[in-house]
Amino acid sequence: MATRQRRARSRRLAFVAAAVAATAALASGHTVVAGTGAAHPAEPPAPAATPAATPAAPAAPAVPAGSPTPGATEPGTAPNTTPGATPTAPARPAPAFGAYLDYGPRGVARMAQLSAWLGGAKLRVGHTYLPGDRWSNIEGRPGFLDVWANWRREQADRLLVLNVPMLERNEEGVPDHEVRRLLREGAAGRYDHHFRRLAERLVELGVPDTVLVLGWEMNGITYTHRCGPDPEAWKQYWNRIVTTMRAVPGQKFRFDFTPSRGRDAVPWTQCYPGDDTVDIIGMDAYDQPRGMSFDEQVKEPYGLQQHVEFAKAHGKAISFPEWGLFRNGDNADYMKRMLAWMDEHKPLYQTLTDYCPHGVWQCDDNPRASEVYRSFLFGRDEDSTPAPTTPAPTAPASPSAPTPTPRPSAPEPERPANCSPLNLGDWVEYWMGGKLCLRLDWWSRTR
Repeated sequence: MATRQRRARSRRLAFVAAAVAATAALASGHTVVAGTGAAHPAEPPAPAATPAATPAAPAAPAVPAGSPTPGATEPGTAPNTTPGATPTAPARPAPAFGAYLDYGPRGVARMAQLSAWLGGAKLRVGHTYLPGDRWSNIEGRPGFLDVWANWRREQADRLLVLNVPMLERNEEGVPDHEVRRLLREGAAGRYDHHFRRLAERLVELGVPDTVLVLGWEMNGITYTHRCGPDPEAWKQYWNRIVTTMRAVPGQKFRFDFTPSRGRDAVPWTQCYPGDDTVDIIGMDAYDQPRGMSFDEQVKEPYGLQQHVEFAKAHGKAISFPEWGLFRNGDNADYMKRMLAWMDEHKPLYQTLTDYCPHGVWQCDDNPRASEVYRSFLFGRDEDSTPAPTTPAPTAPASPSAPTPTPRPSAPEPERPANCSPLNLGDWVEYWMGGKLCLRLDWWSRTR
């Protein structure tokens, strides 16, 4: 595995080990499911942060749809009529932002808590992922998206961002020859019905304007929906999915083409499916590889600069669905420079990946970067781009070193007495309906 590839592999090994442990525990006949039917496991399967390429320097920042034209008077703003005064362009709105906090109901509940920590900053973007293990989940199984849809509908200016895998078994290490076959089957229409059902479900839930990050980080090697084994089939398959979903009555979807920063396994420009089926050009941009400065992340081939240039050349808004700390640890300079980069180039939205090692609120390993992030976004809304401020000590927020796992909105299930919980991993616990625990007194009861 290349040094710039992510952390997802160890998670699969942990899953296998957990499954073995679960089998052994169940065989003993002395396990208890704690909280059957409770909410999803606390921590989601972490979406891998694949390094991507850095494109060439943009001639000018990409302006997302809806951004005011420089020099124009914004609605509700009186023009400058002072005699002799030089008209000044109004401040461009700050990018809509949020954070990935959890894939399930906890992710929604924690947004209010993160907002409080940021001094009441307005988090307009909710971000979650469809599980890529099986087609029934990629279709958006009943109940999974309801809480996100409810959150989106509460305020008209909110944005729901949903990562959508293009193939099942998306993180199972499927070999290239099989990926090639699957992509060609998709391009021929074999999987159309799954995406039609997803589109219908989103319309039924009242979120027809969801931003769909389809087949993200396709330029890497982490996911089954990667582009490298057959770029032409991948592009045809993308176009077929978009065409299928756009044919559903009532839809207003926007499709976000999001590679990882840098070249990775294949230049992401070779995977671009065309302007007709892409609305936004995103980039997942983590602080990696080790030792690479932010300036290098900007200037490297297929990096941040080329991302903005490419989007501008194609008339598309940009986005940053995933970004955060990584190989360079608690890097306050990266945090400051990345936030400034986004303020300068005005993406349609940006969402920090907020769990360790990437995050700043649910992860207490990065106190310096956390201070920068909080200061930069403290009290911010989408109407202006204020200068970074120092949060007042009395601000209604959590301590600067936030608790890694904020309390979920639903009560925790009660664990039986004399029962030791087994950590089997999120997906095992999800499909078993809760955590398993081992009765500590089972030996004495069998004597």
